[in-house]
Amino acid sequence: MGLDLTADPIALTAALVDIPSESRHEQRIADEIEAALRAQAPWFEVVRNGDAVLARTNLGRPSRVLLAGHIDTVPVADNLPSHIKNGEMWGCGTSDMKSGDAVFLHLAATIAEPSHDITLVMYDCEEIESSANGLGRIERELPDWLRADVAILGEPSGGFIEAGCQGTIRVVVSANGTRAHSARSWLGDNAIHKLGAVLDRLTAYQPRDVDIDGCVYREGLSAVRIAGGIAGNVIPDAASVTVNFRFAPDRSVEQAVGHVHEVFDGLDVTIDLTDAAAGALPGLAKPAAAALVAAAGGQVRAKYGWTDVSRFAALGIPAVNYGPGDPNLAHKVDERVEVAQITTVTDILRRYLT
Repeated sequence: MGLDLTADPIALTAALVDIPSESRHEQRIADEIEAALRAQAPWFEVVRNGDAVLARTNLGRPSRVLLAGHIDTVPVADNLPSHIKNGEMWGCGTSDMKSGDAVFLHLAATIAEPSHDITLVMYDCEEIESSANGLGRIERELPDWLRADVAILGEPSGGFIEAGCQGTIRVVVSANGTRAHSARSWLGDNAIHKLGAVLDRLTAYQPRDVDIDGCVYREGLSAVRIAGGIAGNVIPDAASVTVNFRFAPDRSVEQAVGHVHEVFDGLDVTIDLTDAAAGALPGLAKPAAAALVAAAGGQVRAKYGWTDVSRFAALGIPAVNYGPGDPNLAHKVDERVEVAQITTVTDILRRYLT
């Protein structure tokens, strides 16, 4: 028996959760979603791209809303099948993000006359390396399908609209010295000691709080790894600390890198960029996004961390994360979602879309 998209989205969540769909193994769930959309939502144009399923209306509405959700999960941790206990549904993917997928699919199948044209993107391989992400593949192969006035990603957000996202860079701050026997330490130049000044700068660092469209993004500059040392009797000639900068989306990657160089200016170190991803501005002042905020009763907060909303921001499309589930429970053995949140998010999005 296939998926019933018109069923209560709580029941649909359970049905989706109970289909194992670890990253790179999404064919079965994609097959079932595609078949259900073709049979139960005939007002949608439906295409398949790898193990992603895309559907859209072409009703000539003045605006287009894109609903995007990944259909893969992290590996199962002996937490399937799903079950409900004390008002919560437990199981792999309940929060991240089969409940969000269920909301989107249910609305697509039960709103035949939306006030916006709707694009639905159910994509694969979000939980693994970025190069495999199905949304990136769609952007390369079917870019027309990602055009919209606003994008909503059904990532777990506790029923809040989490707007935009932080950017992130990682740099390796390296110090060099001169190796020597520790019994004659004055003959060497201790590279680890040089990192003390780096750590002092990090300890004293005062992060910015940045208000954008009513969302406050708090930046953070943190040491996340330290390396150095040769042996218990050797003055080390090399040491490094890896630093992660989570920055507000009013900075570009280039500006973030420049800021890190400013923080460590004057120290006897070298700085090498190892990873970078741009943030995403919330864009809540744009009409389609503002209408979503109004429908949600103004329940908006900044997104801490990086999500695929950044991909849409790069295309000039305001994007938010909005879905049931606690993001702090994602990927955990005891992953679960409050079933009442599934109902609430469904009702709010129904008001917005109609």
